[in-house]
Amino acid sequence: MLPKDLRIEGYMYSLPDERVAKYPLEERDASKLLIYKQGELTESTYRNIADQIPADTLMVFNQTKVVHARLLFTKPSGGAIEVFCLAPHNEYTDIQTAMLQKGSVQWQCLVGGASKWKEGMVLQLVNKDAHFTLSARIIDRSPGAYVLALEWDNDQLTFAEVLHYAGKVPLPPYLHRDAAVTDEERYQTLFAKEDGSVAAPTAGLHFTSDVLAAIKAKKIDTAFVTLHVGAGTFKPVKSETMAGHEMHAEWIDVTYETIGVIKDSLRKNIVAVGTTSLRTLESLYWIGNKLVNGKEPDITGITVSQWEPYEAVATCTTCEALAAILAYMDSKGIKKLVTRTQILIAPGYTFRLVNGLVTNFHQPQSTLLLLVSAFIGADWRKVYDFALENGYRFLSYGDGSLLWQSTL
Repeated sequence: MLPKDLRIEGYMYSLPDERVAKYPLEERDASKLLIYKQGELTESTYRNIADQIPADTLMVFNQTKVVHARLLFTKPSGGAIEVFCLAPHNEYTDIQTAMLQKGSVQWQCLVGGASKWKEGMVLQLVNKDAHFTLSARIIDRSPGAYVLALEWDNDQLTFAEVLHYAGKVPLPPYLHRDAAVTDEERYQTLFAKEDGSVAAPTAGLHFTSDVLAAIKAKKIDTAFVTLHVGAGTFKPVKSETMAGHEMHAEWIDVTYETIGVIKDSLRKNIVAVGTTSLRTLESLYWIGNKLVNGKEPDITGITVSQWEPYEAVATCTTCEALAAILAYMDSKGIKKLVTRTQILIAPGYTFRLVNGLVTNFHQPQSTLLLLVSAFIGADWRKVYDFALENGYRFLSYGDGSLLWQSTL
């Protein structure tokens, strides 16, 4: 069956609200870890994850950094309107460029209470700590979002700094609570580096300096990629079949050096820490496959569309695909591959790079659950049933799993 024909009702399970982790545990690495390997389940904790991974492994982490994407503006009449910053307008070549804008920027946003925002009305947000006023006006409406012109009267500040001072931590909507002071630290990985996500790559939240030291001591290699997580990660599949669902596109950023490390590690186990890292890695194959076939990828647009892995012909090995990307980057004189991917990984997908996945437990009928099903097959139900029956905590602040493909 092609993924377009998949019925989302087949990926439903009952998740009681009390099983959703509303807050993180006091210690990051105390979260439980459920290991799936060759059809068998065992239990551990993240504190001991290094014991579960062979030495000849490359672990790939997502180093994106969550920005304060929620802004609360005031209308001239005194009422409040919430703005959720999704992604920069298409005029910017990448998120980093947009984040470094000073004085003004155009951004795609969700608007709470948009009906109360009258045409021509300018909203304001005054920040006394950093001494600036942020203004917002609607300039366009794109599918699913508004395009806002955001301006601030301190041109020494970048937009990243404006968000830091004026915004709030964008907790997932299913937590049903306002951000607390502790979320500033805990809804961020220890290795977060590149501003741009509106949701955390949650598998990475469990890793502490001690865990990373244990991984290094075991001679497990590590590499870092960037995928800026969009709000579409929470978008439910509302169509009966996947053919009616449009996958969200997200920015990825992978250095030349990292692509070389991945290419040199193809004979090892490659473990993606998080579905975001996995989508980044698997996207690299399809970008390289284009190049091998003489098609220059649209780096400024979407280089991997959601159905490409199922409709395009894979004509090269993974090593050849990565080599083609490196040759392309050499020819262009670029040190980082920065583009967007819309890749949808669902049952029927053939994995090209990754054979191990560290991931949290995901919402019913979500594209993330489809990815897990693609990775371990129908046994996803065995994993989730066990987690539900044995007190595991679900979703962003919950426990997690280490899943190995059955080929191991």
